[in-house]
Amino acid sequence: MSEPLLLRPAAPGVWELVLNRPGCHNAFDDALIAAMIQQLDNAAHLLDLRLLVLRSMGRHFSAGADLAWMQRAAGYSRRQNLADAEQLALLLRRLDQFPGPTLALVQGAAYGGALGLAACCDLVVAAADARFCLSEVRLGLIPATIAPYVLRALGPRQARRYMLTAELIPAREAERLGLVHLLAEPGQSLDEAAAPLIRALLRNGPVALAAAKQLIREFAYRPINGPLIEDSARRIAELRAGAEAQEGISAFLQKRPPAWEDEDVH
Repeated sequence: MSEPLLLRPAAPGVWELVLNRPGCHNAFDDALIAAMIQQLDNAAHLLDLRLLVLRSMGRHFSAGADLAWMQRAAGYSRRQNLADAEQLALLLRRLDQFPGPTLALVQGAAYGGALGLAACCDLVVAAADARFCLSEVRLGLIPATIAPYVLRALGPRQARRYMLTAELIPAREAERLGLVHLLAEPGQSLDEAAAPLIRALLRNGPVALAAAKQLIREFAYRPINGPLIEDSARRIAELRAGAEAQEGISAFLQKRPPAWEDEDVH
């Protein structure tokens, strides 16, 4: 278990991508970013993956960027710095556009880029004592690569406050702001808190889930007009004629679980 990043099966249909640098509070550097990009690509091709869970070992989800890495980057050329930043931007994009559902389990601190990772996931479950922070300005930096995802999660008005003040955001406030979907109760583990969401996700058609993610990504903020309406009709018509929808409808009418639903989901 010495690898800084683990991709492992957790349950039927569920795989975990685990940050495994507890000694440095799971801070990430260029090597970990490259490994996460590669493992996300690997996970996207796993035929038995229906949910990807992002989690961390140790007390903290992630302290964000490794300061030793940031110190090294100060000596890079402009071109090297740009290439470095583009890798983080690529990681965020790959996580945001991962074809299957993604769920982040957050304990302890999620600072800087780690908050960005959470914002890229479809669902976030946080421990009652979790805390978030857009801490970049304290270091004379800005949360640039994570900004598109943070702005989408918090909205520009709240992002103005937390990007500029670098205040801590307690878990309860993060839930109110919409960054966190569900809080674990005091004394409840993240796995226990997330279990109902995981069961709900695994009841749903894998093809439909991927199509729903694409629908949300491509329809958000588009004007409701003729082309959008036509596009929406085309998408449902194509899915309706597919094997998964036919199985789902037949299973519903016959009062039985669909073929994709594992018995353990019930």
